[in-house]
Amino acid sequence: MGFFMSKSMDESLKKQQEFMAANSALQLERQMLMQNEMRQRQIAMQIAWSREAIKYFGTFFGLTTVGLTIGAMKKKSPRYLAPLVPLSFILAYQYDLAYGTLMIRMKDEAENIIDSEPTLLGMPKGVPTFETIEKARRARSTFFIQK
Repeated sequence: MGFFMSKSMDESLKKQQEFMAANSALQLERQMLMQNEMRQRQIAMQIAWSREAIKYFGTFFGLTTVGLTIGAMKKKSPRYLAPLVPLSFILAYQYDLAYGTLMIRMKDEAENIIDSEPTLLGMPKGVPTFETIEKARRARSTFFIQK
């Protein structure tokens, strides 16, 4: 009789372990999907910010261009147009970020760094472990009394 109970308990334990493994895999998949969703939302917010910023900077650039052109014509000196050179580079960068391919080029460069220069990606002192996190938590905790 003990053999049958032992066999039944082993089967029950095995089923429980399979359930826990499947549950863990499902939880991990959900976490990964949530992290990706959050990443996509952050990138969308960055692009939206860039598109909003270019509206303001484009207006500033347009007014500045008109003002400096009128000033250069009145003073008959092209040096008043000099500030338009750096401002045009800023406008071009903002436009490329908001509507161009800058984000794609940045993603491609990031992939290149990951593939060809992985040593640059290492964290100082390596990846945190449970032990290092727990040690830091204990050091900061006022409620934990260490023996």
